[in-house]
Amino acid sequence: MSRTRALLGGLAATACLLTAAQADETDPAAIVAGQFAAGGNHKGVRASGAKGVCLKGSFAPAPSAAALSKAPHFAKEVPVTARFSMGGSNPKISDKVKPVTRGFSVRMSADAGDMVFVTISAPVFSTKTPAQLLEFVGVRAPGPDGKPDAEKVKAFSAANPAWLNARPVPASYAGVDYWAVHAYTLTNAKGETKTARLKFVSADKAGLTDDEAKAKPDSFYADELKERLAKGPAKFDLVAVLAESGDTLTDPTVAWPEEQRKTETLGTLSITAIEPDATCDARTFDPVVDLPEGVAGPSDDPMFAIRSPAYAVSVSRRAN
Repeated sequence: MSRTRALLGGLAATACLLTAAQADETDPAAIVAGQFAAGGNHKGVRASGAKGVCLKGSFAPAPSAAALSKAPHFAKEVPVTARFSMGGSNPKISDKVKPVTRGFSVRMSADAGDMVFVTISAPVFSTKTPAQLLEFVGVRAPGPDGKPDAEKVKAFSAANPAWLNARPVPASYAGVDYWAVHAYTLTNAKGETKTARLKFVSADKAGLTDDEAKAKPDSFYADELKERLAKGPAKFDLVAVLAESGDTLTDPTVAWPEEQRKTETLGTLSITAIEPDATCDARTFDPVVDLPEGVAGPSDDPMFAIRSPAYAVSVSRRAN
């Protein structure tokens, strides 16, 4: 099967997955078109995460993970395909841009199927609803002068505080934590459930000072990662931050007070090598479709529901 046919093969299935009040009835194609417009309408790239590095590795579950989830990925070590990326549809974006989330998409493969998480380098998402996301990308589209309207961007940013601006530029794709900002339900073999937000916690966090960042070239992450992996794996713990009464389960713009929440380590992810881009391009990282029994995404979060149809539109545009 050709890569294009493989990418398009799941479109019919994902197109019907809208839930959460039909993801507030916002057109996924309009969101994707806005993402491409904001990034410069480059051809053959992702609507988000256009610039990135494909990876391989493995996930070794913690002995206690099965007490939380009966997913087979928490029973024995499994292979991993993953991808680090910079947010947005501009494949030439500088690695030094501070208010842009770094992304980490992870596919864990077991005999019974895959488990996929799409995570970002912030504990919250920028928008609560698809309608707000459409506005978010719209204000960033360039005007006749080739630049977005600075006042509109400022006004939107004032309404949606940028968590990233208060933190340093990560020194490496592997040097920052990544959050799956939605609330997941974990079910064990006894049928017991717990709700949690999941995060990949870097074993080697490091940030750059402003001066250090200025001295770096615009594309330094890939080379840094190649040098890092030549010395050994880049490791992350997969941690479940357990919900308590009163925690929002449907709004990814609201952070949970993690320092006040119980956590459970589900296992360790080891990134061992860089893979050809074609490996990651062959299948979509879709956290809505690719979840095993024992792990479920939220049924009433419109930002989670919009992912599959939006990814399907992005894949279609990328493949044509």
